[in-house]
Amino acid sequence: MPAVPKRSAGLLMYRGSAADLAVLLVHPGGPFWANKDIGAWSIPKGELSPGEDPLAAAQREFAEETGVRPRGAFRPLGEVVQAGGKRVVAWAVEGDFDPAALVSNTFELVWPPRSGRTMRFAEVDCAEWFSPAVARQKIVAGQRPFIARLAQLLEEG
Repeated sequence: MPAVPKRSAGLLMYRGSAADLAVLLVHPGGPFWANKDIGAWSIPKGELSPGEDPLAAAQREFAEETGVRPRGAFRPLGEVVQAGGKRVVAWAVEGDFDPAALVSNTFELVWPPRSGRTMRFAEVDCAEWFSPAVARQKIVAGQRPFIARLAQLLEEG
């Protein structure tokens, strides 16, 4: 029986209008991502638990990865399938998060590999506002459609 693809939910926070749009992306923490930039950033997101409401999961994950629980109108951006088969569903929310205030949850990892030493890393090591053009370069390729969908929503009003 084939494995069921993982499903995640996330939020794309934005500020400004269609003419001066900026989107908030986060950079994954830990040693695997330490020297990666282009194509490594993401919307704040995380895996859904069985039976969990996707929007509630997206809000929880945003709070866990940034330290802030966003409020406002959540506008659906649909779902994408990333390389490897992971499905990500997202919503846009207007906000003005200060990247300097980032407080991320952490995870443990044996590092270096096979060393027997367990180290703790931030799940997200930084957040930054980007223009849509720069965000399309920085974000994981499978999540690029979220930026285009947000721009279209804002243009439509």
